[in-house]
Amino acid sequence: RFHTSSSPILVDGMCVVQVGGPGNGGIVAYSLATGEAKWKWTDDGAAYASPVVMTVEGTRQVVALTDKLVVGVSLADGKLLWQIPFAATGRAYNAATPIVDGQTVIFTGEGRGTKAVRIEKQGDAFKATDLWSNPDLAPQFNTPVLKDGFLYGLSGRGMLFCINAKTGQTAWTDTTSRGNFGAIVDAGSVLMVLPQKSQLTVFQPNGKAYSEVASIPIAEKQTYATPVVAGKRIFVRDQDAVT
Repeated sequence: RFHTSSSPILVDGMCVVQVGGPGNGGIVAYSLATGEAKWKWTDDGAAYASPVVMTVEGTRQVVALTDKLVVGVSLADGKLLWQIPFAATGRAYNAATPIVDGQTVIFTGEGRGTKAVRIEKQGDAFKATDLWSNPDLAPQFNTPVLKDGFLYGLSGRGMLFCINAKTGQTAWTDTTSRGNFGAIVDAGSVLMVLPQKSQLTVFQPNGKAYSEVASIPIAEKQTYATPVVAGKRIFVRDQDAVT
């Protein structure tokens, strides 16, 4: 196990990051000016996902997948606001970053499907209410993309899928296996997926059926990094070079 691969977020003059490993870690907010730890939440170890920020009825909170939980902690002081058990099974990991859509949090994990909850304030506390669950589709490593009410991801079996983000129902699945590593990037009018086989696939965001635009070989070596789209250029890092 590699224990963590979290990307930090910069917000309100702080760097918020998940640190440590399973059973020994948590979420820490550091001052950008001094490096001082402003607050820590250490009730569970870190996993592979990155934190995000959401606002519910005026309260800003950090939402994160940890080693065994999905949590929301106060951005102001790190106080736990709500949590949901979400422990990985077998050789799976908590790797996909939570997706925030208003007061809805969508989270996903290999072997456990994709789920959505609504975060609501009840008095001085917060509650996560189940909205839907799709037990059949989930990525093993990379975070799906939410676009125009649909969730696009690459399953643990390496196949592209689309889920209706309002109902949780499967919209479509593609039958081509691309490898279970594969980052999806929203490039505006199209989506791009770059799996470990280094074949960049461009497809249209379409909730009715998979619609491929192009398939381009990028490198002879495997790729694991997310491609960067800048204007008409796409930068790709494989195991040996940047293209």
